[in-house]
Amino acid sequence: MLAMFSWREDPGAQCLLLSLLLLAAWEVGSGQLHYSVSEEAKHGTFVGRIAQDLGLELAELVPRLFRVVSKTHGDLLEVNLQNGILFVNSRIDREELCGWSSECSIHLEVIVDRPLQVFHVDVEVKDINDNAPVFPMAVKNLFISESRQPGSRFSLEGASDADIGTNSLLTYSLDSTEYFTLNVKRNDEEIKSLGLVLKKNLNREDTPKHYLLITAIDGGKPELTGTTQLKITVLDVNDNAPAFERTIYKVRLFENAPNGTLVVTVNATDLDEGINKDIVYSFNTDMSTDILSKFHLDPVNGQISVKGNIDFEESKSYEIQVEATDKGNPPMSDHCTVLLEIVDINDNLPELVIKSLSLPVLEDSPLSTVIALISVSDRDSGVNGEVTCSLTPHVPFKLVSTYKNYYSLVLDSALDRESVSAYELVVTARDGGSPSLWATASVSVEVADVNDNAPAFTQSEYTVFVRENNPPGCHIFTVSARDADAQENALVSYSLVERRVGERALSSYVSVHAESGKVYALQPLDHEELELLQFQVSARDAGVPPLGSNVTLQVFVLDENDNAPALLTPRVGGIGDAVSELVPRSVGAGHVVAKVRAVDADSGYNAWLSYELQPGTGGARIPFRVGLYTGEISTTRALDEVDAARHRLLVLVKDHGEPPLTATAAVLVSLVESGQAPKASSRASAGATSPEAALVDVNVYLIIATCAVSSLLVLTLLLYTALRCSSPPPEGACGPGKPTLVCSSAVGSWSYSQQRQQRVCSGEELPKTDLMAFSPSLPPCPVSRDREEKQDVDVDHSVKVSNFYSFFPKCLFHSSMFPLFWKYVNS
Repeated sequence: MLAMFSWREDPGAQCLLLSLLLLAAWEVGSGQLHYSVSEEAKHGTFVGRIAQDLGLELAELVPRLFRVVSKTHGDLLEVNLQNGILFVNSRIDREELCGWSSECSIHLEVIVDRPLQVFHVDVEVKDINDNAPVFPMAVKNLFISESRQPGSRFSLEGASDADIGTNSLLTYSLDSTEYFTLNVKRNDEEIKSLGLVLKKNLNREDTPKHYLLITAIDGGKPELTGTTQLKITVLDVNDNAPAFERTIYKVRLFENAPNGTLVVTVNATDLDEGINKDIVYSFNTDMSTDILSKFHLDPVNGQISVKGNIDFEESKSYEIQVEATDKGNPPMSDHCTVLLEIVDINDNLPELVIKSLSLPVLEDSPLSTVIALISVSDRDSGVNGEVTCSLTPHVPFKLVSTYKNYYSLVLDSALDRESVSAYELVVTARDGGSPSLWATASVSVEVADVNDNAPAFTQSEYTVFVRENNPPGCHIFTVSARDADAQENALVSYSLVERRVGERALSSYVSVHAESGKVYALQPLDHEELELLQFQVSARDAGVPPLGSNVTLQVFVLDENDNAPALLTPRVGGIGDAVSELVPRSVGAGHVVAKVRAVDADSGYNAWLSYELQPGTGGARIPFRVGLYTGEISTTRALDEVDAARHRLLVLVKDHGEPPLTATAAVLVSLVESGQAPKASSRASAGATSPEAALVDVNVYLIIATCAVSSLLVLTLLLYTALRCSSPPPEGACGPGKPTLVCSSAVGSWSYSQQRQQRVCSGEELPKTDLMAFSPSLPPCPVSRDREEKQDVDVDHSVKVSNFYSFFPKCLFHSSMFPLFWKYVNS
């Protein structure tokens, strides 16, 4: 029991209390507390203010999951969470805990969470005198020959006391007798040898039996005693007892020695002769059953050998009492002691215990975060029991020694779940034996994801082609972004980056499905209204906070032939929708009478117009034709008096779409005499300008155009050479592409591929500007004379085309010069 005293009234007690407080403060600073308690203390006995000594607030004990853990004695001591006091919870028996060991303590681990902390507390169990001395036998029979001389000593088995220290120091006393005295010796091995010494000769005839009482008294306060009764039978005659060569035999034996291993040979001699000299060896009758089960004694030659399992961890030494008895009558005997020291070998694997795992571990956890607590032990002793721990190499964790054989598994470097999502760690405990033994334990550490990766598209920009007049709600493209995170951090949703497209919101044109990333056109798109719709789609994950990225979509609306040719407003002087023209009868072949003008809102082939003259009523031939691509109505021959005075010409304007769309223009041509149409005559005279003058004008235009194109070519070559010499352009870069020259014999004349140039930039190919050149292919005339007249009339147009084409090689024919050429040809 703990000593109770009033420290307020006793100055010495106050000094003692102060010393204890200083000692406790020093122990807390060093990471370990020491308390003491007497064995057999009552339930509730105060041990120490553990929470206060550890620097913990009482209010924190329950929220932080304060708990006391003991490896093998968890129910002996307990902590009151209301006041933080460590008290005795159940009966503590020092002898049951520690046996004969001089030091006995209970090791406690104090663990608190949030954050995780571990403290180590040693509670020393102090011995009290609660065990009385005990003799092996309550009655001891001795046979002593009457011939034994005074001074003869008879070995006795002493008493044992389970206590330690002064409580186990024994003294012996013997009842008063004139024949015997008690002899106690202490040798250098701290072993007490108890013997009965004969003081005077025995006389069997006077006293055949002697009854003595031996009392053992321990050194405790109060002292406890134990007794044994000696029943001495006096034997007759056999004068000499056997004598061992040595009183004590000291032997060392390795544990795990195989059965039959010779331990030692004891030898005794007898001075008698004959049968009184024959000696029989035997174990002392007081030997424990444990020794009898592990060792065998040959009764003839005195050899002690192994016959059971010898385990150092079970017992480190054995004390064997051997008796040599002759065959005399009465027999005489002698005793010796064999002190057998067991030598430890490295036969026990280290033991690993992993507890208090903090899993999973967030990938952004700070360094030195405690992952697990590890304790190691080895039942061997010395270097065989010295254990070192190591961890699987090349992992972002390390082991930190906290106290003796206790380690913490902590984070040593940054984690990245996207690189490694889990670690299989192997903790190896290796002892210091030779050869060393080891044990391993596996720890699976899962890395928990944090939202540290934004969704990523495979391209920064996509180019999409959609035909106009698409059905509402049609799927035009699917965007896809990948997030390297996991679970909700990788759950990607898509949305439009809203903006204005002209006067309308982007969301009125397109929408994107939040989960699948499918982009839909909400309404029919019109190429003539919107050629290019450029917008961004945002991908955002479901993490906290969410991360996102954008991708650009360029949606090109492809043209369809959905617009018919539209005729331009007739000139003043027309009747209704028809154009009225006055033509003198004196004009010759090739005279331009009128020109039909039309436009098409479409692009490319869909906007490329051709003109056809519808045949007259009744199959009558008319002296007029229309230019296939110019729309100019001209005479096919010289007019004469037989031609009708009025002609109604129907010109069919047709585009090249699939299917083609058409429009019809009506032209009223009135033939008048030369004096009645001065304006027409002047126009005819202007149209009859000599071919030489026209060629002069053409040459001037061609020279100017040639100089401009040549200068542009030289500048382009210089820039191209400079770029090639500096560094190659990055793959997928946007830049001006080479013009593509396309020839076709299906139609005749030159044409622009689109009314408006479009520049498309993608990551796969360079943008292109298309230019199509068509060889002349005019429809044939019905008779050879008309063909000759037609060729004469079209000479001006053909000369313009051939002269312009002859000055420009195909490889230099750039689309930027084509509108000038087209304007010139149509003029």
